[in-house]
Amino acid sequence: MKIMHVDASAKRERSNSRALSHYFLERLRDEGAEFEVDYLDVTIDTPPHVTEAFAIATYTAPQDRTPAMKATLAGSDALCQRLLAADAFVFAMPMYNWSMPSAFKAFIDSVTRTGLTYVNADDGRVVGQLSRQKVLFITSRGADLRPGSPYAGMDALTPSLKAAFGFLGVADPSFVDAQPLQFANPEARTEALQRARAELDAVASSWGSSSAESSLENHDVLSGVTA
Repeated sequence: MKIMHVDASAKRERSNSRALSHYFLERLRDEGAEFEVDYLDVTIDTPPHVTEAFAIATYTAPQDRTPAMKATLAGSDALCQRLLAADAFVFAMPMYNWSMPSAFKAFIDSVTRTGLTYVNADDGRVVGQLSRQKVLFITSRGADLRPGSPYAGMDALTPSLKAAFGFLGVADPSFVDAQPLQFANPEARTEALQRARAELDAVASSWGSSSAESSLENHDVLSGVTA
């Protein structure tokens, strides 16, 4: 299994989302899952923000693109291929002012590409090309946005991630949200991180089980064994 792991926190060693994403991968290994990681830190390798040249090039038919257009799209093309080659995604990020970091939004803009990560069917439907991948979003939130909280209605991060990746074919992503952190007392922060790690344990167990089943099925096919 190939996992594309994307971190999006501006913090480094103090980042809770980074720590949780690495915790998840360690737990997945503990479950016996065999995988390789394609790692991207979008705070370091930030995709360029959309420009007029990018917008024109991406909606120009491939056979009509000039060398300059192809050069403009080269980085985006490469990112799209990395997503298409992955079997699973682990996206980790903090919530900034109720939504996602701008570096991760730039990532979404770069990989939402007609003819690559989504195609237009003959009947007019848009068909996302990321429907086979498992997807886990790990987020850290300063405030408590769980149902019943005064801030529950201010979560713009979850619906925007569901919409953006749903368009690309992701139907049932997993979310693990560590909250409240920044604006909570030490006891509440500790409890929030413990809850998040427990939820990540469950996701790791699920992914580990499905990975083992997939490996067994592949072994049976290669061995000529059928059910």
